[in-house]
Amino acid sequence: MTQILAARSGKVTPEMKRVAEKEKVDVLLVGERVAAGEVVIPANKNHARLDPSGIGKGLRTKVNANLGTSSAFPDAADELEKLKVALEAGADTIMDLSTGGNLDATRRKILARCPVPLGTVPVYQAAIEAQEKRGSIVAMTAEDIFSVIEKQAADGVDFITVHCGVTLEVLARLKRQGRVADIVSRGGSFLTGWMLHHERENPLFEHFDRLLEICRRYDVTLSLGDGLRPGCLADASDRAQIQELIVLGELVERAREAGVQVMVEGPGHVPLDQIEANVKIQKTLCREAPFYVLGPLVTDIAPGYDHITAAIGGALAAMAGADFLCYVTPAEHLSLPTAEDVREGVIACRLAGHAADLVKGITGAWDWDLEMAKARKALDWQKQIDLAIDPQKARRYRQKRNPSEMEACTMCGEFCAMKLVGQFLGKKPERC
Repeated sequence: MTQILAARSGKVTPEMKRVAEKEKVDVLLVGERVAAGEVVIPANKNHARLDPSGIGKGLRTKVNANLGTSSAFPDAADELEKLKVALEAGADTIMDLSTGGNLDATRRKILARCPVPLGTVPVYQAAIEAQEKRGSIVAMTAEDIFSVIEKQAADGVDFITVHCGVTLEVLARLKRQGRVADIVSRGGSFLTGWMLHHERENPLFEHFDRLLEICRRYDVTLSLGDGLRPGCLADASDRAQIQELIVLGELVERAREAGVQVMVEGPGHVPLDQIEANVKIQKTLCREAPFYVLGPLVTDIAPGYDHITAAIGGALAAMAGADFLCYVTPAEHLSLPTAEDVREGVIACRLAGHAADLVKGITGAWDWDLEMAKARKALDWQKQIDLAIDPQKARRYRQKRNPSEMEACTMCGEFCAMKLVGQFLGKKPERC
């Protein structure tokens, strides 16, 4: 039985109890929102030693970290190191986007070491194997796609990105309209090439009921991918993007009716003044399904700094109601990220999510900031480091640029405002 079917029957699952414990909310509230489809708990029955997380309404904004091999860097060992770094940095979920080396072996190694929900994009493996076996991505068959989905579900993958909304109708609208960057989704491009070559409908849309049957059997959460997400600001919020979202909204309802958990992915490159509208349109068309956004990136000119552009957009999106942020690393648009890039990306994304959680009134968010404020007032450097979102970096800066005996820091030294005002008011620093 899937989480959504259990919730509808009034059953409280161990996964719901764990989510309620982590979020510090009533388990009955979690169950109600899972039943309504407003919260998902990606938890494949075959994922051993999974510590589940909830994604959706009223819960802390979650952060996903992508990793995976490429044809240029096919070594799974590098990705296992990135997995370790991402988890240490606080990622809530991981996605394996491998496209090089032994894809099955890499995924299984990651799964075995991944205590958080793991996602994949099955069409990557189907397309790559078709190219290896038959010489072309367009030689992929519908059976290839569903065979990979079945295999990954059986392995224990908790959620899958499937670009079901890239339909012939949507592509026709894209061609009539035109775009600067066309299609930047890798999975979306694979399916687009296949559809145009064969002049046939997207198999994931045409055989959506078959997809639902597999997901229901293993309780795999569907993440309806945005194959037409804008890849530059000039393409944001255009007709093709919105047309795909309309299709995804209809598929959300079909998934819920079938007892399958479902969330929806969103843009992309979006200017600041369009982010809130994008979130509200998604929430309306998709009946409050959890919204999973990449960024959004708020400018196109920041190679090397796109973790910052994404954090800016992510904070605004989450404040407007997005539930799940996919990190972007400094290497975005440039190269496969290193382990350090992964760490920087996770921390930046977590900052965006937390900034939004303060505004959304998420349980515990304000408490964290208040404790930090008290530690700063008390000049309690150890507690400040312990409370920092990145204690390693905070400790490094404190130790590198401040004498051990110094009570204040070398920015202000003897002119530390908090220390001086405390003296003027006759107060001594109080340890928290």
